[in-house]
Amino acid sequence: MKNNIQIVLVLLSLTHFGVAYAELNEKQVIVTKKAPNAVGPYSQAVKIGDALYLSGQIAIDPTTAKMIHGTIKQQTKQVLENIKAVLNAAGYKLSNVVQSQVYLTNLNNYKSMNTVYAEYFIDKPPARAVVEASGLPLNALIEIMVVAVK
Repeated sequence: MKNNIQIVLVLLSLTHFGVAYAELNEKQVIVTKKAPNAVGPYSQAVKIGDALYLSGQIAIDPTTAKMIHGTIKQQTKQVLENIKAVLNAAGYKLSNVVQSQVYLTNLNNYKSMNTVYAEYFIDKPPARAVVEASGLPLNALIEIMVVAVK
C-alpha cells in the first residue's frame, strides 16, 4: 500500500512538472506598435521559455511605416531602435541579447555600421555574424536579427 501511494505521488509530481514545463516552453508571439508591423507571415518576435527570438528588422520608422532611405548609420540606428522596442515589449533589454546576425548589402558599410552598433552594445556585446547579402527587403542597406535570453 505504501509503495502504491509513493508511485501515485511520483506520478502526480511528474504530471505537474510536465504541465509546468509545457507552460514554460509554450510559444508566445510578441507584438508591439513601437516597432514596424510584420510585412509578411512572421512575428516580430517569439518567446519560448527564457529565450526571445526576434525577426530581422530593417530601417522602417514605426510612426510612419515608411522605410528610411538614409545613410548606413541612419538605417543602423533605426534598426537598433526597432530591436530595442521589440525587446522592451517582451520585458527584455539590449543587455539580454546573446547573439545577432547582421546583413549588409555592401560590406564596405561595415565600419560605419559598427560605429553605431557599438553605441548600443557597450558592455559584454553579443556573439555576432556579419554577412553581405545581394539584396534586402525594401532596398534596405542593413537587416539585423537577434536572440535574447534572460
